[in-house]
Amino acid sequence: MKVVKNYLYNAFYQVFILLVPLITIPYLARVLGPTGVGINSYTNSIIQYFILFGSIGVDLYGNRQIAFVRGDKVRLTQTFYEIFIMRVITICIAYAAFIVFLMFTHEYKNYYLAQSLSIIAAAFDISWFFMGVENFAVTVFRNLLIRIVTLICIFSFVKSSADLYIYILILSVSLLLGNMSLFPSLHRYINRPNFKGLHITRHLMPSIILFVPQIATQIYLVLNKTMLGSMISVRAAGYFDQSDKIVKMVLAIVTATGTVMLPHVANAFANGEHKKIHSYLYKSFSFVTALSIPMMFGIIAVASKFVPLFFTNRFRSVIPIMMIESVVILLIAWSNVLGTQYLLPTKQTKAYTTSVILGAIVNLVINIPLILLWGAVGTAIATVISELVVTLCQLKVVREQVQFRKLFQGTGKYLSAGIMMFVVVTLFNKQLPSSWISLFLEVVIGIVVYGLMLVVFKAKIIDEAKEFFNDR
Repeated sequence: MKVVKNYLYNAFYQVFILLVPLITIPYLARVLGPTGVGINSYTNSIIQYFILFGSIGVDLYGNRQIAFVRGDKVRLTQTFYEIFIMRVITICIAYAAFIVFLMFTHEYKNYYLAQSLSIIAAAFDISWFFMGVENFAVTVFRNLLIRIVTLICIFSFVKSSADLYIYILILSVSLLLGNMSLFPSLHRYINRPNFKGLHITRHLMPSIILFVPQIATQIYLVLNKTMLGSMISVRAAGYFDQSDKIVKMVLAIVTATGTVMLPHVANAFANGEHKKIHSYLYKSFSFVTALSIPMMFGIIAVASKFVPLFFTNRFRSVIPIMMIESVVILLIAWSNVLGTQYLLPTKQTKAYTTSVILGAIVNLVINIPLILLWGAVGTAIATVISELVVTLCQLKVVREQVQFRKLFQGTGKYLSAGIMMFVVVTLFNKQLPSSWISLFLEVVIGIVVYGLMLVVFKAKIIDEAKEFFNDR
């Protein structure tokens, strides 16, 4: 029951941190236009590199290490402060590197400065600690007020394309305040540190080992926008960014299981409960498959109506990008279970790292020709192929450790139900007029059709849901 509760908290949190920009997207698309949106996307993609190198894999490593020692308050206190201080130091180095970068940059200098507050904010991000102790409620509710204030500020102060700097500043400051708001809750878990007994450097190499796959992941999460902005235009980067925001919001619901299950599986692994780990894996894989398939088909079916309504007709170029990129919802759902929920907590970091690096290499190699041929659409294709490579590599690694038949049990039924849903929604999408009411109706129809098909096919998820409610 605790896992389900934490999943709901984390799913809400992951969606919520994307909800503020999502709610403001229609407004900002009209106020800032494709160019303004593109400049924000492009400059932020550069800043993310400094945040990435400053964080050195702490989010994953810290989460896992805290899960390992959470039963011992002394070790928990020591581990937290060692990792936290290490991250503050590396973020300071990253910010110094940013200052050097700024000295050689002449375009968008003010926007980079506003974005750079996000680098400082990363030093105070201790959400990894609360995820490690499996307290997801605090990260949700502490940030709720900050995000609401952010929303109010955006609608109050961003009135034209000239306010792009103010918009970036609002987002950066809110991130900093949101991260700092988590500190008052620490006293429930840790004591005052014994600074003489801290060994900060012992976490450096293990963190860097997990940092390598994060670098690779960042290549096809951020480099796409950087390359589009440099090779085509900031407008093209903006188109891809808008599609990416919608897909990432949907993905947040699915991949929330990864953040919740990592400390849970890590704790089971530390106690030698291997049968329990495999049980978690099969159930989680079935759950994310059942959830991601309708989301993937749903976006493809309604994209042609959703984009003009949500972004305005000036963003119609986003439609094919979103339809192609939505395929990664299923691929990332699978790789999240295999990688984040299984390989990492069971200390198979090398296998996980190899899969992600191969995906990054493929992305980098094919991105250039595909961008030159089809612009942002080419980037979407490259993203899908890269995620496919990652997933296939991880499946190859676990093939001798798990039962594939049990892992994919029910997948055929989920796909069949998803295809039926897609056909029905597409037919309604063509017949109904372009309006929010029609779009809402199509979503409801899709949910009903998919649910009915699962019942008809007697899908595995139905039995698992019955077991859950019966256990309660």
